[in-house]
Amino acid sequence: MKHRLTFAAKKLIRMFFLLLGVSLVTFMLVSVSPLDPLQTNVGQVALGSMSQEQVEKLEAYWGMDTPPLQRYMGWLSDVVHGDLGMSLLYRQPVASIVGERLANSLWLLLFSWAFSGILGLLLGVIAGTLRGRWPDRLIRGYCLLISSTPAFWLALLLLLIFSVWLGWLPIGLSVPIGMEASAVTVADRLRHAILPALTLSITGVANIAMHTREKMIDVLETDYVLFAKAQGESTLSIVWRHGLRGVALPALTLQFASVSEIIGGSVLVEQVFSYPGLGQAAVTAGLGSDLPLLLGITLLTSVIVFGGNLVADLLYGVVDPRIRRGAARR
Repeated sequence: MKHRLTFAAKKLIRMFFLLLGVSLVTFMLVSVSPLDPLQTNVGQVALGSMSQEQVEKLEAYWGMDTPPLQRYMGWLSDVVHGDLGMSLLYRQPVASIVGERLANSLWLLLFSWAFSGILGLLLGVIAGTLRGRWPDRLIRGYCLLISSTPAFWLALLLLLIFSVWLGWLPIGLSVPIGMEASAVTVADRLRHAILPALTLSITGVANIAMHTREKMIDVLETDYVLFAKAQGESTLSIVWRHGLRGVALPALTLQFASVSEIIGGSVLVEQVFSYPGLGQAAVTAGLGSDLPLLLGITLLTSVIVFGGNLVADLLYGVVDPRIRRGAARR
């Protein structure tokens, strides 16, 4: 237990420096961006009709009259005191906007993450067990096809089939159009989240399935599995007793590492489906030079990704007792 606490404390210290570096890189990239916040958000025509005093007020609002280092240190000081600042586009606290968008994206991220992990593990085990047979060839072909398919193209294809042609699912958004917030049910939100979540799930399966397949093949070629076969143990029993144990740690690592891929894919998928989540908010903040909002979203997604990797590291000892015993001896 003491070892785990020490390990978690070291990881949290690393996370602090990681967040500091991520925020600094994000700030520098936005600062050197060729986009002019005034022209982007006000427009060249409207900007030309303004007086010099009005232009100076807008420059002060967007922070263009402040040196970049001073802006970053001011933002960092506010974050240390628990204030993520105000969104320049929405004129609302960044924390409230991020919390609202995270609540919408959570449906997609959790379902996509769980479904892609379970399906990827299942397909990988089947392909590895039936190596060289038609199920293996079919699964490999599917994974190669999906891994080379852009997420936004797959989203457009699913949208065209299930929403336009068949009319089974809504075209976009997270709730029905024109319905009051109090009247929206959980079923309505789930129905609008099916296509975006399905898109993210399909694209996340290939990596886990292919790696699990290779690891399963290695396990089935070990001496203890060959000895079990010689004793007459069935293939199903071997896979259950030996195969799943051998692929558990790699699958666990890939599953939690896929959090970053799902979050990255949600940026494009939410744009296609006009889904008001973190991905769409990040695109809006980037194109609109809303630095406080973009930094807030970047920090949150970094914490989610780092937290997933930390949970995976802590679960290693639960899945494999040898790791727990080794840590105890050290």
